[in-house]
Amino acid sequence: MSLIRRITELRMQKAKLLGYDNYAAYALSDKMAKDVATVGKFMQDLQNHALRQAMADVKEVQQYAEDHGVDFQLQRWDFTYYSEKLKKSKYDFDAELLRPYFQLEKVRQGIFDLYGRLYGIRFVEARDIEVYHPDVTAYEVFDGSRFMGVLYLDMYPRASKRSGAWMTEFRGQNKIGSKLIPGSKEVRPLIQVVCNFTKPVGDKPSLLSFDEVETFMHEMGHAMHGMMSDVTYPSLSGTNVKHDFVETLSQVMENWCYEPEFLNTFAKHYQTGDTIPAEYIKKIKASENYLSGYACIRQLNYGNIDMAYHTLQSPLTEDIESFEHRNMVELLPVVEGAISSTAFTHIFSGGYAAGYYGYKWAEVLDADIFSKFKKEGIFNKQTASDFRNMVLSRGGSDDPSALFRKFMGRDPDNTAFLVRSGFMEEAKFHPVRKQR
Repeated sequence: MSLIRRITELRMQKAKLLGYDNYAAYALSDKMAKDVATVGKFMQDLQNHALRQAMADVKEVQQYAEDHGVDFQLQRWDFTYYSEKLKKSKYDFDAELLRPYFQLEKVRQGIFDLYGRLYGIRFVEARDIEVYHPDVTAYEVFDGSRFMGVLYLDMYPRASKRSGAWMTEFRGQNKIGSKLIPGSKEVRPLIQVVCNFTKPVGDKPSLLSFDEVETFMHEMGHAMHGMMSDVTYPSLSGTNVKHDFVETLSQVMENWCYEPEFLNTFAKHYQTGDTIPAEYIKKIKASENYLSGYACIRQLNYGNIDMAYHTLQSPLTEDIESFEHRNMVELLPVVEGAISSTAFTHIFSGGYAAGYYGYKWAEVLDADIFSKFKKEGIFNKQTASDFRNMVLSRGGSDDPSALFRKFMGRDPDNTAFLVRSGFMEEAKFHPVRKQR
């Protein structure tokens, strides 16, 4: 706990040396949100909408537990167990039933085809390009006859590989070479997408869970952000954007995973070839918002703690435990001595200091952007072209607020997120309201 005090004090001193009231003001000066007041208003507004649903979520799980013999108030260690049992009972659905419809090769082709349908992009396997491991596949990416770059897909786990999923670039797009060296061509990107999906065994292919399909879509969103970049300087290309905007353009792509029109193009049973049943898709969509209020408040709590630490203007003297609980909305009984701050590596060593709000910020933006696709057609080429030209291709060459405003015709609005999360009725949703 002494480390928390020391870290926050040093950050506060750094901010004041640079002329800021607190560390959050310093950190946000280079973010899309810009200032502490904007972040505070943003999180408070989401909390106001989510809290009622969160309390209802907790009450529903408690009632389920009582109906099944529990005669005490659920503690934090009970909640996950009973919430999972309730989920299975409520939706009568085993997520493992989806795996046969999500063969990795077909999912990959479905994603490739989606980018082709939206943006005219082609992916051509390039066996002559050297790769760093036999499991890695390289693809040359083309827009018509124009070479866009190389995509490396590294899909399976191995002993020397860390877990998780991510996108990175070996080389970013830029036009520096063509300006400095007469006759040289634009430098196109070399981009990598890494996942850890189950490897094929015998004649059984790699079959993905629905969550893994979302993950693949997410990382490909990052990859195409880099691949479609069209800027001069490498420091501004692709995903080199404001920290609270970088996840937006990958999360936008996840929305297609819930659209039957998209799923039906590739989700075929690997043995029978049958298209994924419509009732399965309905259950995916129905369960999408399970405990959405609880999950939203939980994440807002982390964002609130983060901002509380980084808006300090004098050294923290209060007990860490009381400081944390004072800046949280408690939905479950408080456990004395249990705190999250000492393990909150995201803000103390993971680069999210005064930036954890960015997770929800990006969710709001991605829902807002996708609302335009929903209104104009999820495969609408003009909408996709505008999105590419006004946002994807621009990287960090302009402020993301300006890019967003150019595409949407207005400033961001959280209505689409509230509807998607189940906090607001669809009938009240007007996704393309004119700016007042």
